[in-house]
Amino acid sequence: MKISRRINLHIHTKYSDGKNSIEEIVKSALNANLEYIAITDHFSNSWKSNIIPTLNNREKIENYLEEIEIINNQLRENKQKLVVLKGIEIDLSSSHNYISSLIKPNDFDLILFEYLESPEAISFSKNIITNWKVSYNETQIPILGLAHFDPSFFIFNDMEVLFSFIAEFNIFLEFNSSYSQYYSTKYTQFFQKIKERMIAVSIGCDSHTLSNVGDIEDPFMAIKNYDLLDNLLTLLAELDKKLKPI
Repeated sequence: MKISRRINLHIHTKYSDGKNSIEEIVKSALNANLEYIAITDHFSNSWKSNIIPTLNNREKIENYLEEIEIINNQLRENKQKLVVLKGIEIDLSSSHNYISSLIKPNDFDLILFEYLESPEAISFSKNIITNWKVSYNETQIPILGLAHFDPSFFIFNDMEVLFSFIAEFNIFLEFNSSYSQYYSTKYTQFFQKIKERMIAVSIGCDSHTLSNVGDIEDPFMAIKNYDLLDNLLTLLAELDKKLKPI
């Protein structure tokens, strides 16, 4: 399989704090020759929910997922080489009951977790994912990733706890063009361990407008510079396995 960099797996729309519709995002992605994008609008009942719109009820979530499905069907009918993932970005400051009551993991192709910043957040996430695995079979669990992950929270402490969690649940780390400070060279040792352990990596832009939907060059170059192309290939293989049209 060829090494592709044409993915942006972190995009927001008018369903949360993005400025554009899903249809507008898709047109921009096609113009940028992207192969995979993920619509990952916010899900939260923490402080964030008082500041921005979120996917805060089942009706809104179902409308969101249906719109993505309709657009994917149109892309397939038109034989366009773009796949739109049904994603969501879960704020780990949200309550367990709120997540459990509204999120059905089998509805999604990809789930991003944001604000994984402590061993306590790891325990919280493990609890959520373990409960999903009890309630759903393995094939119904979507691809899981850490959005704009900040290594500074684990670089000196609890790194093994982090890596154990990532390996147990096959979670990828995102290289995000809106947070380039998180793949600074001061984290070289951290990314060496990512390489050694073959932890999958992804590219996202945290896009809130059309202007950076295709802004994928910098994170791809960082992945290349840290010699993580095989790690990117691991994620791409998973995308192809789960999502490529037959």
